Amino acid sequence: QVQLVESGGGLVQAGGSLTLSCVASGRNFGNYIMGWFRQAPGKEREFVAQIRWSDGNTYYRDSAKGRFTISRDGAKSTVYLQINDLKPEDTAVYYCAAANTGLRYSTRTYSRPVEYEHWGQGTQVTVST
Repeated sequence: QVQLVESGGGLVQAGGSLTLSCVASGRNFGNYIMGWFRQAPGKEREFVAQIRWSDGNTYYRDSAKGRFTISRDGAKSTVYLQINDLKPEDTAVYYCAAANTGLRYSTRTYSRPVEYEHWGQGTQVTVST
């Protein structure tokens, strides 16, 4: 059974940085795309970034380029999302998700929540002014 456990959220001042972690277990993730999403109050869950587990290939939504960095450590079975220069509009619950692509080197973009089979419980990020 796949389990995704996020951590690293908290209350941060604007301009600060955070690194979120997602520990993945229960499966060989070689054919998986791992994604980070976020959901602010009253808003839909939105895609932030994805990483291909097999080789670390990444993709970001346009607005995330520059301040967000997704990475993974295979030895620790952990996916990270580093957020720099945090802004109040980054306030949201951040979710880690896993999509089984069936391919070791899938070239697709997985930007819709429905494309992911497994989700973590989320970690709250609150950015104060």
